[in-house]
Amino acid sequence: MSTDHHIVITQEGYSKFEKELEKLRTIDRPQVADRIRESKQFGEFSENAEYEEAKNEQAFVEGRIEELRGILQNAHVLDPKDIRKDEIGIGAKVTVHDEEMDEDWSFTLVGSVESDPGADRISDESPVGRALVGKKVGDVVSVAVPDGTIQYKVVKIRK
Repeated sequence: MSTDHHIVITQEGYSKFEKELEKLRTIDRPQVADRIRESKQFGEFSENAEYEEAKNEQAFVEGRIEELRGILQNAHVLDPKDIRKDEIGIGAKVTVHDEEMDEDWSFTLVGSVESDPGADRISDESPVGRALVGKKVGDVVSVAVPDGTIQYKVVKIRK
């Protein structure tokens, strides 16, 4: 991931990344270092599965630390007063109505780095996000999905 440009992020997302970085630096990194030291006693490194696993985990932890540092250094935290209620943009809490299923779906539109569909944090770069950016209450959008097309009507936009 390239982090040489400003990344628009919500305050909630920024705080979450700060906490994750702190945990990686103060808890996960020392635990992995301990596992590496302990695994050295299991013999030859080339045949030591515990050592290899600990080294792989160390590489993951260090990579994630660097990724988070890049995100936080390049983050432009969205000021809550800049989140509009009349038009969908990053940071907006949106409720749409699925016309075919006749059900509502509420989510927060976020930048791609803090996207988490399982937690209803939808990226502005996703098909749904792209279709909804700039839309207003009452607008209807069609979103292409693998099974066809879904139509959403914008029901509510809030901060």
